Amino acid sequence: MFQLYGGLALYGGSSALLVKAGLGLEPWNVLHQGLAELTGLSMGVVLTIVGAGVLLLWVPLRQRPGLGTVSNVLVIGFAMDAALGALPEPRSLAVRIPLLVSGIVLNGLATGLYIAADFGPGPRDGLMTGLHRRTGRSIRLIRTAVEVAVVATGFALGGTVGVGTIAYALAIGPLAQLFLRAFAAPTASGRSTVVAVGSPERAILRS
Repeated sequence: MFQLYGGLALYGGSSALLVKAGLGLEPWNVLHQGLAELTGLSMGVVLTIVGAGVLLLWVPLRQRPGLGTVSNVLVIGFAMDAALGALPEPRSLAVRIPLLVSGIVLNGLATGLYIAADFGPGPRDGLMTGLHRRTGRSIRLIRTAVEVAVVATGFALGGTVGVGTIAYALAIGPLAQLFLRAFAAPTASGRSTVVAVGSPERAILRS
């Protein structure tokens, strides 16, 4: 539980660092930022609403959410808004570049923490594995197609795409895999946690 909620809170905080850096966001947050610009809502609120909407797509895909899935929807957006409100606005590249690097590394750490806790994948990751099971297409292909569409839509709405987006795409797989192995929790006998069907880690980690 500590891994789960610590990881989710850190994920929201690390995403806020990428927003403050202003050098490009991870794919889904490009969409969240664009929708926030369009609606006037905070990014955290938009993230929560989009996460809940994606979770509804699990129904026809016959995916089953776990505690981690629902917590992902509720905690990350709250943590992101809290961090965005607390962090100052950086002005120089000498500050923004370290923010970008820190955000990517901490995001990988957070991903390893909450996935290794084994309480179910996030809604977006479960969508990938669900589409994989229903279509037979590779997770790599599905993830690429979905994230290209997400980035393009978010960019059209005003989301930030830049060198940080590319750096995140290249680094998050190896970082998440490293931290997933480091924080892998021993399986508790008799635990009755409901998790999604499939291999959610494959939706995040790139070989």
